[in-house]
Amino acid sequence: MPSLLLITSILLLFHSAAAATTVGVTYNPSLPNLPPPERVVSTLQSLCVSAVRLLDPSPAAVRAFAYTNITLLLTAPNHLIPSFAANRSAAALWLHSHVLPYHPRTHISIISAGADVITTTSAAVDPSAVLLPAMRNLRLALFDLGIRTISVSTTFSFIDIMTTSFPPSAAEFQEPIGSLVVRPLLEFLDETNSSFLINLYPYNIFSINSEIPLGFVLFQENPFNFRDDVVTGVRYRNLFDMMVDAIVAAMAVSGQENVPVIVTETGWPSESEAQEGNYAEMYLGGLLRHLRSGLGTPLRKEGAAEAYVYELFDEKSTFNNTNGTTSDAAMGGRTLGVGGKQWGIMYPNMTMKYRIHFSYSSPNLGPSLVRLVFLVCILLILLNCKVALEIFDILFKN
Repeated sequence: MPSLLLITSILLLFHSAAAATTVGVTYNPSLPNLPPPERVVSTLQSLCVSAVRLLDPSPAAVRAFAYTNITLLLTAPNHLIPSFAANRSAAALWLHSHVLPYHPRTHISIISAGADVITTTSAAVDPSAVLLPAMRNLRLALFDLGIRTISVSTTFSFIDIMTTSFPPSAAEFQEPIGSLVVRPLLEFLDETNSSFLINLYPYNIFSINSEIPLGFVLFQENPFNFRDDVVTGVRYRNLFDMMVDAIVAAMAVSGQENVPVIVTETGWPSESEAQEGNYAEMYLGGLLRHLRSGLGTPLRKEGAAEAYVYELFDEKSTFNNTNGTTSDAAMGGRTLGVGGKQWGIMYPNMTMKYRIHFSYSSPNLGPSLVRLVFLVCILLILLNCKVALEIFDILFKN
């Protein structure tokens, strides 16, 4: 019989295997000429999408996700943030129409109080004066309704709050945003067990820095696709991990290194199918494989807790700030730009633009899953289990 120490060691290895990042999509049900939410939800289920970030959520869209296994991240419109900050009843009113009628049949995990509020609110509104009070009132309003399972946060854009992406060890939050907005907010997130939400686009960093190899951005395996942080001695194999770790390092400088990170937007535009469509597929495919692997990032074993591909359907024009949503040019650092860059992964007829998959499909098991199966088999073999020998032979024979 194997020693108790050996069995214990294997069990500890099994327990320490990192879980894969939850991967979802961003969906704006208010865009014109789209299928009804019920049909969209059905398609998302068929694609095995487990999480959806709803921009400008309508009650009908929230209701459509009831009795599904899809978790929602709701984004409250920016124009409501000052009223949320001024009066808890304003936050309660929004919750009464968008959350209370559907919770818990619709699984809502987190509510973002606006998105890119620091760059998209009018000049008359001071984000440092309204953002955190709005979040506190939104959380208190949830408690008043007896809802304690939904956390509250807000969404930032990487390019709006970070000083640099490389090296991650040198990253800090821009000032005065860091001291006036981000640090107090991080304290709130830590106190309430919530998450730091960030829109993160390697595409933008690559677009302005010609020294970055394309393969490094697209998750391509190549001996020269790496960058070393000489301060920490960490080697990075893709730009996405580098940007996530820049956030982790900046949070550590602010004294809150353990707050979970959720990437609320990331993607690649398809301005021209002939020129960029293939790059979009390569980026998205590489991103999904990487996040499902459970490898995390060099500075954070679990990596981003969740990541949302931007976006489900193309936007045909910038958002209108007067109706409470943020402009495409400002939100998340992405732009429609001249020629109309589009970020959607699906056409309005519900067909996919790219050959990407949101779930594992045998035999292409993720590395983390293979590791778990391997460890279980070894343990069972040590316990003289014949079934384990057969499983091991099938999975690892070649």
